[in-house]
Amino acid sequence: MTRSTDPADHGAQMSFDGRMSYTDYLGLDAILTAQHPRSDAHDEMLFIIQHQTSELWMRLALHELAAARDALTKGDYPHAFKMLARVSRIFEQLNSAWDVLRTMTPSDYTRFRESLGQSSGFQSWQYRMIEFTLGNRNAAMIAPHDHRPDLATALRAEMETPSLYDVALSLLAETVPLPAEALARDRTKPHTENAAITEAWAKIYRDPEGHWRLYELAEKLVDLEDYFRRWRFNHVTTVERVIGMKRGTGGTGGVPYLRRMLEVELFPDLWRLRTQL
Repeated sequence: MTRSTDPADHGAQMSFDGRMSYTDYLGLDAILTAQHPRSDAHDEMLFIIQHQTSELWMRLALHELAAARDALTKGDYPHAFKMLARVSRIFEQLNSAWDVLRTMTPSDYTRFRESLGQSSGFQSWQYRMIEFTLGNRNAAMIAPHDHRPDLATALRAEMETPSLYDVALSLLAETVPLPAEALARDRTKPHTENAAITEAWAKIYRDPEGHWRLYELAEKLVDLEDYFRRWRFNHVTTVERVIGMKRGTGGTGGVPYLRRMLEVELFPDLWRLRTQL
């Protein structure tokens, strides 16, 4: 007996007049018409979509990071761990996106590069918000967003909020007392290694069974930074492959600038403690 190939015969909804459809729910009309190439170069569509999808993943990363920070503030470790693990997987997706962009050759890119004007990934406010949320803060990085008061205000508000790592350190201090100056730092500046904090984390790692929640929290943070570093590395290698040593469209030094960013550590204490074990 031949089985019907009509989806309606198998219970599929086929009429959506006045009802919500897949396209409606996801707002696909807005998403799929948000690409506006400014040249006739074939690869400009790739360039636009790669960056738009990266921004969507970053939006989700910020959603998860905010929730993870809130959960940790309440002492809800299990939910925070799930969200932090998800952020690591998000950065795995962001890393994979570079593989697609690397199919664009220097010749392909030069056909539309002038169409970008002064726009640059350096100006991604969501990327900056992710860095601020994790604790890598620099007030000077808000300036490129001053033309959008709403974005600049949001970034400044984040600067006044304890970072995810600040919250983690508050939890650490409940088990291993930390000097007041180790906790009362200037939140508008990047976190730098502190010997007392490094030693406190080392104590957690010397007895993981006795401090399992803090031990797992530390590893979740290291895992997140691991994927974050890979994203930065893939960024710089992709840029060098496509434009060589040219300056970035946003005015940065291009590859040399991005290489300096590879040296930035989000959670330096968690990396230094490994030498002490």
